[in-house]
Amino acid sequence: MNLDDCRRLDAEDPLAALRGKFILPEGVIYLDGNSLGVLPKAAPARIAEVVSHEWGEGLIRSWNSARWIDLPQRLGDKLARLIGAAPGEVVCTDGTSVNLYKVLFAALTQMKDSGRKVVLSERSNFPTDLYIAESLCRERGFVLKLIDDPAGLPAALNGELAVLMLTHVNYRTGAMHDMKALTAAAHAAGALAIWDLAHSAGAVPVALNDCEADFAIGCGYKYLNGGPGAPAFVWVHARHASRFEQPLSGWFGHAAPFEFSPHYRPAPGIARYLCGTQPIISLSALECGIDTVLAAEAHDAGRGSMAALRAKSLALTDAFIALVEERCPGRFTLVTPRAHAQRGSQVCLALADNGPGAYAIVQALIARGVIGDYRAGDSQMPDILRFGFTPLYLGFEDVWRSVDHLVQVLEGEEWKRPEFNQKLAVT
Repeated sequence: MNLDDCRRLDAEDPLAALRGKFILPEGVIYLDGNSLGVLPKAAPARIAEVVSHEWGEGLIRSWNSARWIDLPQRLGDKLARLIGAAPGEVVCTDGTSVNLYKVLFAALTQMKDSGRKVVLSERSNFPTDLYIAESLCRERGFVLKLIDDPAGLPAALNGELAVLMLTHVNYRTGAMHDMKALTAAAHAAGALAIWDLAHSAGAVPVALNDCEADFAIGCGYKYLNGGPGAPAFVWVHARHASRFEQPLSGWFGHAAPFEFSPHYRPAPGIARYLCGTQPIISLSALECGIDTVLAAEAHDAGRGSMAALRAKSLALTDAFIALVEERCPGRFTLVTPRAHAQRGSQVCLALADNGPGAYAIVQALIARGVIGDYRAGDSQMPDILRFGFTPLYLGFEDVWRSVDHLVQVLEGEEWKRPEFNQKLAVT
């Protein structure tokens, strides 16, 4: 593949026009949408409208007149289209960690009399998930068991298991689990399944109801482009939604919050997973981000937004892998699975000699305007150069140019410069 090939693919791309929905700095190739999505063009005006008109003029009346009161549910219904859920099954609220606490608490409450005491996850799961699980297991009398190799998951689904808690796409490697198969296996073992969709929602097709999952949570600021610290979301299968009491019983989760009753009565369905007063400005920005993903539907001849985005994502990541292996022979090991069914929307590389330099290479690329990120290794995993591919605003020429910059960083040994070897607080 050469530069002309990439330009031809961009010219033929039915999703290319969606790039115009985003504010991208000139000269930047943004390969970090798996950490923070790009600003939608609609967001500044929408935020200004909420602040100046709905808040500034409508004041408290906007809870009714601007429908602030049901914004978490309205956004949840939009998001449901991207994760295989039904209307009324999702709310956008709180943060990913808080929502995981809610659903894991609910799952453990259901399993408390089962005699099962194990919550199973991966050691390489995102740390906040493990921290929340560690704390809850300690408080509730369960044991958190971590496996090092995903191949060991099926054998660990046994009569001791209460809850299987996994992230659908691994944040470090980009490896994607078979949600349907693992959920079915967990259920066959008598356990519940919780899925973290932080690196899935807006990136890969998800079919929560078809997979018969029990609970799912995820964040709004990665592939959903909701902005830094955007509200997260929570989904609960309909068979559970009205049976569980979640632990954070705030007034927005009350069946009638403006009755101001001194005793908590949970709202029916997913609304009970709300807690305190909702962050309206942040939710409004998140809606602009979700709308950018849904916009892909209009550009793909009826296949649906996630099918279109997934096809382009795989093509972009295939091209990146091929170009890195062709133009940087022997320098990197591919950490992300090569098989499409096992890959999310990111590509992760490790230095072939496992030596130092991964962080500095990423910093040298960032200085050139190619923004990826770095994740430190440990005894089980090498240092990672991590590149996310968001098809809404990335093209094939971006892929070619990013690899060209990588080649120049390596050949010129730019990564050895002292300023690129000083660790920043956020990597």
